[in-house]
Amino acid sequence: MPSNRHFRLAIWTFSALLVLLAWDALALDLPLAKLSGTLDGFPLRDTWLLSTVLHEGARRMSWVAMLALILTIWWPVGTLRQLSRGERTGMVLGTLAALLAVSALKSTSRTSCPWDLTEFGGAAHYVTHWALGVTDGGGGRCFPAGHASAGFAFIAGYFWLRDKAPGVARLWLLCVVVAGLTLGFAQQLRGAHFMSHTLWTAWVCWTTAALTWSLQQTITQRVSQRDDLSPLFKPHGKS
Repeated sequence: MPSNRHFRLAIWTFSALLVLLAWDALALDLPLAKLSGTLDGFPLRDTWLLSTVLHEGARRMSWVAMLALILTIWWPVGTLRQLSRGERTGMVLGTLAALLAVSALKSTSRTSCPWDLTEFGGAAHYVTHWALGVTDGGGGRCFPAGHASAGFAFIAGYFWLRDKAPGVARLWLLCVVVAGLTLGFAQQLRGAHFMSHTLWTAWVCWTTAALTWSLQQTITQRVSQRDDLSPLFKPHGKS
């Protein structure tokens, strides 16, 4: 891939990072959470739509989609037939890498969920997730938003499809972003996450997938160059 394409990708990724840092600097999380939460908690926390459909149901559907994506390595369908098996494998690895990255960050986070805070009837005190080493008195492990990654992790498909099927790639990206934001917003209404948790999940998934794609592109390019040069170093036959 041309280096300028990687440069543009880096610019987009860095620009998104600046937006997220601005969100955190403006402390928008707590005021936004107070729109759906009260001192008695979050009234919508256990509603059927948010809890059963958009939480439990969506999580199961995500694993079904992940399994289906893995199977396409050997049995591709539709537009995925335009990708080589190696490219389909890379797309799956990019998706899994995004899920693992979010899970790893979440497992080490000391940030508690909104419903654990005193502002919403809990015992924890609000502490920004950038206050490293500072605990808020709650259970932690709530940053970034793991549930939103059930949608955002599939963003990897965009990178692998955009060369072979740009129209499908853009539609894929749109569907993934809508799914991730929907799941994140549902958790926001339930008090399970702040909006920044969802936005950071999107950024982590995007960045992880982009790095995986770039790595595969670099390896493929180097292997291709090596194969092109290999005949030059083969011994000539006897005359």
